[in-house]
Amino acid sequence: MAFTVSKIDHIGVACKDLEVSKKFYTDILGLECTGEEAVPSQGVKTVFIKCGPNLIELLVDITENNDGPIGKYIAKNGQGIQHVALLVDDLVAAIADVQAKGGVMIDKAPRGGAGGMDIAFVHPKSVGILLELCTPHKA
Repeated sequence: MAFTVSKIDHIGVACKDLEVSKKFYTDILGLECTGEEAVPSQGVKTVFIKCGPNLIELLVDITENNDGPIGKYIAKNGQGIQHVALLVDDLVAAIADVQAKGGVMIDKAPRGGAGGMDIAFVHPKSVGILLELCTPHKA
């Protein structure tokens, strides 16, 4: 294998109301919010919540008509786990290897994501859930 998966980086949770969800994790569970970020190219605003060595990424649609990926997900499935992200050491190699072994990639090349990460999604029909592969962005 040309790449290594080191850990579950985060679990993405689609939310209707980001502030309500954030308050639950921080005020009720006592977890730490490590940052908030809008990613207009993906039509989302994210909040990262630290949970041990992993993160929970709360996602809310910020498109005008709630027709971005998160808005569509919530319309179809309601709030809940939208994706799981795995940290890889070489995203380009991971994309190539997944495709070479018959997996279906949504993203054929890395793209910028929240939290300073480069990301690429594996189609759910390959693994049963939307799977994000991510690695820290290299300047």
